[in-house]
Amino acid sequence: MLWITFAWGSCFLAIDLGLKDAPVLWFAALRALIAGGALLAVTRVRGAPMPIGLRPWVLITVMGVVNVSVAFGAMFAGLVGFSTGAASVLANAQPLLIVLPAWWIYKENISPRTLAAMGIGIAGLLAVAVPSGAGTGAWLSLTAALAITAGTLISRQVKTDMLPVIAWHFLVGGAVLALAAVLVEGPPAISWTARFVGVLLYLSLVGTAAAFLGWFTEVRHCRLDAVSAWTFLVPVFGILLSIFARGERQTFWGIAGIALVIVSMLVLELPGRKRIVQAPG
Repeated sequence: MLWITFAWGSCFLAIDLGLKDAPVLWFAALRALIAGGALLAVTRVRGAPMPIGLRPWVLITVMGVVNVSVAFGAMFAGLVGFSTGAASVLANAQPLLIVLPAWWIYKENISPRTLAAMGIGIAGLLAVAVPSGAGTGAWLSLTAALAITAGTLISRQVKTDMLPVIAWHFLVGGAVLALAAVLVEGPPAISWTARFVGVLLYLSLVGTAAAFLGWFTEVRHCRLDAVSAWTFLVPVFGILLSIFARGERQTFWGIAGIALVIVSMLVLELPGRKRIVQAPG
């Protein structure tokens, strides 16, 4: 989880750099399609079995649209005119958003401490988002967090080898993003600089293919609140990289909100390590 969270935290800086050379939707589509193609190649080499039956493919399609098309599109668009540090906080609010669905769907008990952490976290999210105004990158980043949370919950329902599932859900989501890019942005106006190629490959192979494979593997074997709480490190890495690499400065409310979110995630994680259990099935 440490390298996964670092990879995801660095993705926000990589996306910010890549958006200088490519439009939002085409950049997001390329990220997903390259990641899916790489994982599908690994699937072929390993000889992993393809999903069989209608239900797995329906779930894969829904995962692709939610976890890739909506999440990546909102995440990339959310960085336009919004700081990478704050975006990394809001787009990784999954530990706060997943607690109630995990209780309702998978019967994972909620303690008073967890409820208190959720309250602190929601206050922090509002402190970061409200000053930015409705319809800005703050709300797009929160939309990305909601979509990723939904994708995580859906992934628990797919009872087959995760490697081809992840590969195909990236390909489906990337195809939807490419179609949206054609309709909204027209032909791809991409500047194929060495910087953009390097950023795209890092983002696709490390921050997406490898990181999501590790993530969905952990989701299958741990309580959702416990494993999701690890993602509190994503905004920590994102903020540090934005400060040292981009020289970004945070407002008072931004710093206060970020601090509250991180505290709430820590509260969720510290007792969570004792509650990790093997997922049924």
